[in-house]
Amino acid sequence: MRKNLLNKTVSIAAAAALTGSFLTGCGSAEAASAANEEAKAAESVAEVSEEVKEEGSQESSTETAEAAEAESADAGLLADIKERGYIVVGTEGTWSPYTYHDDNDELVGFEVEVAKYIADYIGVDVQFSETVWSSMFASLDAGQIDIVVNGVSYSEERAEKYDFSEPYNYSQYAILTLADNDEINSLEDAKGKTAANDPTSSIGKFAEESGAVLDEVGEAAQAISEVKNGRADLTFSPVTVFADYLKNHPEDADKFKVIVVTDPEPSAYVPVVKGNEALVSVINEALDQAKEDGTLSELALKYFDVDTTKGE
Repeated sequence: MRKNLLNKTVSIAAAAALTGSFLTGCGSAEAASAANEEAKAAESVAEVSEEVKEEGSQESSTETAEAAEAESADAGLLADIKERGYIVVGTEGTWSPYTYHDDNDELVGFEVEVAKYIADYIGVDVQFSETVWSSMFASLDAGQIDIVVNGVSYSEERAEKYDFSEPYNYSQYAILTLADNDEINSLEDAKGKTAANDPTSSIGKFAEESGAVLDEVGEAAQAISEVKNGRADLTFSPVTVFADYLKNHPEDADKFKVIVVTDPEPSAYVPVVKGNEALVSVINEALDQAKEDGTLSELALKYFDVDTTKGE
């Protein structure tokens, strides 16, 4: 449209110039007529110029609107969170020392405090939705929770549906089994043995990949109970979970042995439903600040007695 209008402008301008040259060699009558034609041509040029101006203004407005719409779409969930004034965080509440209830029945733990830090950085309150692990991502998909802060590991399968923050914690997997079980002393010994773990968790998948047969349970405490009562040969979990259990149950210290089977690997990310890049970006900003100001290290030392946030 713009090109056609410009071409029209050029043609009329050329006609006006031609009329001007006509006036040079004509008599007064012809000159008057030509002058009239020149005035009409000038009027047409003005009209077309105005059309071009309006067209340009419309295109500019359209581009501005599209840019605003793109920015709004990118803000997405983050904008909703800021407008409502709180972020809904999915967590288990039964996985000590990551997310659990203390003696006063208050929800506490490493993951809980990380979630609070993220909320504070965004400038909103936090509401926790305590959900069993097997339904955590379904709640995320349904929009019942905004993010999951529960030691979620990255996988290519999950990355098809979710974007992930940068990692903020590292774990070593270990096996817990009865102290007098001489058949289990390494990862290879788990093959064919019964492992009490959640099949929907990354730890449960690791157990299966290691050749173990799953005794399906949903909570760490239940898994340890299965081993203690002889219903399972072993259970897999981060070293910190077993250390925390034995710290809080010293009477069981002689009943179990813990076998570390992996090197430290990134084990905690914040997943967000795809299409919410602005929210992922601000979460990463919060985690970067927590690393720089020492908060993550302090939280790890508080709950694990060792700094697990650097992967060392």
